[in-house]
Amino acid sequence: MEPDEFDSDVLRQFVLAFKKGKLKPIVKSQPVPKNNKGPVKVVVGKTFDTIVMDPKNDVLIEFYAPWCGHCKKLEPVYTELGKKYKNEKNLVIAKMDATANDVTSDHYKVEGFPTIYFAPRDKKNNPVKFEGGDRDLEHLSKFIEEHATKLSRTKEEL
Repeated sequence: MEPDEFDSDVLRQFVLAFKKGKLKPIVKSQPVPKNNKGPVKVVVGKTFDTIVMDPKNDVLIEFYAPWCGHCKKLEPVYTELGKKYKNEKNLVIAKMDATANDVTSDHYKVEGFPTIYFAPRDKKNNPVKFEGGDRDLEHLSKFIEEHATKLSRTKEEL
């Protein structure tokens, strides 16, 4: 609730609208990028559902913080990963600044940076967290190959 003026009538209207399910949640979000054609798609709070939760695509999403040293070290590797899979029609490599945007699904818990999830197109509410492997091109590629539901090219031996 973000009223310009607050009184009992405003509160009453808000509660009635809430009970009727007519309220839209306020989502913390950076502006939607005008050009999002790069190898790594930028996700913001307002586009999380349309990109990450899209049932047509598998999505690898990195949640990062701009000040995080591990995230900065991962950036060139992640860009290379995006380039490697850029021709895959059903796979999106994406990233989101989790300090400036709300994650609109409770299934994606971000408790440290970077946090990486693979969201299979048929199991958006059951994403797979990347854990235990080195954050390098080889291990991230292997993670994608292991969990992807549909890749157009043949799987490479790593």
